Amino acid sequence: MELRVERLTAGYAGRTVVDEVDLTIGSGQVVAVVGPNGCGKSTLLRTMARLHEPTSGRVLAGDADVWRMRQREAAHRIALLPQSPQAPEAVSVAGLVRYGRHPHQGLFRQWSRDDERAVTEALDATGTAALADRRLDELSGGQRQRCWLAMALAQETPVVLLDEPTSALDIGHAVEVLDLVRAIAAGGRTVVMVVHDLAAAARYADTVVAMRDGRVVASGPPRETIDPALVRELYGIDTEILFASSDGAPVVVPTASPAT
Repeated sequence: MELRVERLTAGYAGRTVVDEVDLTIGSGQVVAVVGPNGCGKSTLLRTMARLHEPTSGRVLAGDADVWRMRQREAAHRIALLPQSPQAPEAVSVAGLVRYGRHPHQGLFRQWSRDDERAVTEALDATGTAALADRRLDELSGGQRQRCWLAMALAQETPVVLLDEPTSALDIGHAVEVLDLVRAIAAGGRTVVMVVHDLAAAARYADTVVAMRDGRVVASGPPRETIDPALVRELYGIDTEILFASSDGAPVVVPTASPAT
């Protein structure tokens, strides 16, 4: 499903945080949103997921504006995994993943075989089936993140939004999660993720969207978008751009500051 953001503006208490953002993201694509802290990345995702009301603009999932839908209907199209999700105390992995089916439940629709199938497929896709009976709080950070991703997948939405999915993970677990993100997109879903690691954005995303002060300042394929001028504009540092021998992905290397 195509996801479009049209002149989207949002903020808090009269302060604009997302300023007239335009994006078009095709099915099966991974988009990495990058930029300095406070530039509006998380607010953009929350507004796209119908959790923070925009001041103006539209978010279209397919041909429908999610802000003209009921919350439950929007949750059938877009799933959001926030940066620091909170789980009920002592919940099992299977119990957590079942929460992903909540938008599909209702007064006249209780747990079904279709729900059970969705949970089983999500556990299998994330490699967490063997953990199903374990408590979430007993697992490592990387295992927990894959379980949260399983919950988002169980929601069975064509669009998945991930806010810093590799935050606080070591490099091994981060690679596991990002490989899973690529697999999710390969299955036909649209994925938008906020990341801080430019190397990860360059290697795993089809498109990099760079934000500063609430606006998109650059957007395009990583090899064409990430350069020293962009990094300086975003973060105020000088860098060199190297290219990985395996796939040509750009790697950002900060240059030494002159001695003072």
